[in-house]
Order: sequence, then structure tokens, then C-alpha cells
Amino acid sequence: MKSEDVNEMQDQIEGRNSVIELLKSGKDINKLYVQKGEKHGSIIEIINLAKKNKIIYTEVEKNKLDQMSKTNRHQGVIAIVPPFEYSSVEEILEIAKQKNEKPFIIILDGIEDEHNLGSIIRTAECCGCHGIIIPKRRAASVNSTTNKTSAGAVQYMKIARVNNLTETIKELKKQDIWVYGTDMEASTYYNKVNYDAGIALIIGSEGFGISRLVKENCDFLVKIPMKGKINSLNASVSAGIVMYEIANQRN
Repeated sequence: MKSEDVNEMQDQIEGRNSVIELLKSGKDINKLYVQKGEKHGSIIEIINLAKKNKIIYTEVEKNKLDQMSKTNRHQGVIAIVPPFEYSSVEEILEIAKQKNEKPFIIILDGIEDEHNLGSIIRTAECCGCHGIIIPKRRAASVNSTTNKTSAGAVQYMKIARVNNLTETIKELKKQDIWVYGTDMEASTYYNKVNYDAGIALIIGSEGFGISRLVKENCDFLVKIPMKGKINSLNASVSAGIVMYEIANQRN
């Protein structure tokens, strides 16, 4: 097997918080690299967790980690792992069923920035979302940057990749899930809506918002009040505002 084939069969997770959450999750780790030198703070926790989980770690020089890093912010630790395993939409719905909760799903339409994806995953996990749905094309995927930005929340969030968002939305509606899209031109404010039902919240890209076909299949469109001279928010910020409104109502 060629070396590039081996690389395609593995990924890496960088940064102390992300690696700690990875170790706590119990997921497979192929290799763990820790920077040589004085050990303190969360690095000690990482080493102790590795020993507890019987994972062998290798101490390497900082320049080795610098060469390996894809984020340029490894913080002295890199874990080599199998590729991220995406879930299915059915698995996301099953999580809600197991918890005896009405589904709370995030759908991302055209989010291409990996940092935004990671931030949304982090907030979604904190808000108790059951899963996130992303398209396979023209969208950010889960990688080392996404994982680090999510502070390890990727390890606990079900994420599904689908071929067609519109068809997926239609199937969700058959499961008694109401679909809400965020749109600057909407007439209803996000905090004037009752979210006491199965919910799928759609977040569009910063530049273009939700695509036409996806928007046409939303049950409702909502917007966030804007009082400044700038008329749009970062996608992850918009997502966080509306997600917490839904979470607060459900609590």
C-alpha cells in the first residue's frame, strides 16, 4: 500500500482540549505524539488519560509537531486517528428517541469555512442538539481544523452528510419535524416563535444565505434583529443565538 493511501485512511486531532475530549470519548487512537520537554498543566492530564486507556504516546521535538500540524496550533500534542465516521439521519433521530426528546437538528446549507463548522458543532453540543446535517458537496467537512475549533465537541456530536438537502428536509417533515430557516428578509423574529416541537434549524452561508430550493421547503423563516450599521452576523454567531433560544424554550 502506498504511503498516500495510508494517509487517506487516517486523520489527526490537534490541540490539548480536543485531544483530552478524544481520550475521554474512548474512540480509537492510532498514534499519540507529545512534545518533549517540561510537562505541566493539561499535558499531564493527557498523559495520564493515555496511560489509563493503555495508549502508548511518543515524545517528539517541537519542530516535528510543527511539520505535522495542519492547524499551526497543535499546543504540543497531536493524535493520529481513523477518519471521522459520519452518522446517518436515522441515527440522529434515534438519539432523540432514546432520550425521549423531540428532535433538535441543525442543517447547514453552504457553510464552507471549517472554523464556522467547528464553532457551530461546539455550540450545538452545548445546546443539546441531537445532530447536524451537512451536504456532501460545496461544504466544509470534519477535519483537524474543525475538530480543534469545536474544542473536541466533534467526539460527541452525530453528524450526517447527505447528497441532497432538499430531499432530506422532505423526509424530516414526514417525521413531524418543523423546519425553520434563518433569513435576513424574513418577517418574523427568531424569539417570537414557539419551538415546542421537533425542530430542524437551517443556517445558510454568510455570503448567500439559504439556497432557493432549501428556502422554499422551510415551514417558517426567522430573522435576528439588527440595530447596527452592519446587517449580517457571522454564521456561527447567528446559529448560536437561535440555538440557545430553542434550548431555553425547551428547558
